[in-house]
Amino acid sequence: MGEHQAARPARPNGKAPRLTVGFILARRFTLNAFANFVDVLRLAADEGDRSRPVRCDWSVVSDTMNPVASSSGVVVQPTERLGDPGKFDYIVVVGGLIEEIPTLGVAYMRYLQRAAAAKVPLVGVCTGAFVLHRAGLMDGYRCCVSWFHHADFLEQFDGLQPVSDQIFVVDRDRLTCSGGASSAHLAAFLVERHVGKAPATKSLHIMMINGAEVGESPQPSPILDCNTADPVVRKALLLAQQNLDAPLTVGKIAKHLGISKRGLERHFSSALGNSPRAAFMDMRLSLARHLIENTHKSFAAIAVECGFSDSSHFSRMFRDRFACTPRDFRRSRLD
Repeated sequence: MGEHQAARPARPNGKAPRLTVGFILARRFTLNAFANFVDVLRLAADEGDRSRPVRCDWSVVSDTMNPVASSSGVVVQPTERLGDPGKFDYIVVVGGLIEEIPTLGVAYMRYLQRAAAAKVPLVGVCTGAFVLHRAGLMDGYRCCVSWFHHADFLEQFDGLQPVSDQIFVVDRDRLTCSGGASSAHLAAFLVERHVGKAPATKSLHIMMINGAEVGESPQPSPILDCNTADPVVRKALLLAQQNLDAPLTVGKIAKHLGISKRGLERHFSSALGNSPRAAFMDMRLSLARHLIENTHKSFAAIAVECGFSDSSHFSRMFRDRFACTPRDFRRSRLD
């Protein structure tokens, strides 16, 4: 089942919009990320909810004009062919499934390179950052990717350091976000920059998103079992999560966050009643318990994956935390 993008109403007053955006949709792109971004533009573009492109304008550009299927199967019809990228204030690449990234054609890569040469800011949404890197357009830039794709990014782009502990990154003329709701927040950031704060806020409120988030806001992660809104603590836990197999010291995580080790410890004590070191160990042991219960991996393999120096150290820490050995725990789940 698919649906085509509806034709947009004509601009009533003939005035040029204050914000124009061209979208490139990768094959099997993430519909939610695209919809969040474009709906912020739509709601900010006019008074009320009439969807007229008065203050903002947007187009889905294509080399063939063939409909593009999202990862959910919903289809979007492009609105114009690739042309002069300089007509847009921003070019937004909406990515999706990682295995489809290499299928984005040469025409799109050349278009993005022309846009960069013309100083048009480029935006990578979801795995759109992967596309921009593949086009050679992210060298020397900081780049935001979802914590979910952090390991995939490192595997495909050796030597680059993606940012996975915040929802979007603005680095000069490259803007990247982790997808999902962060797409709406990045779009609202652009609306506020070009159109005004009130239209940006209105868009988010109509979409039932409570307030604009700054780029440095931490990404949510379902793996983190942490009942705190403290952004420092959440970012620290995300960093620890991304390095479970080679745990970072508390000092290194504090340095990455631009805070003293003692300052980080105070945040953890206030938010969780625990030290960073203890919280990071709980995270590693919780992952180990999950792997024992849900996989057939050996205890040695699990020890390595969870950052323990050897099986005996892993067994000892597991027993201290859960009052049984890894072997006894797995046996109890099989009974």
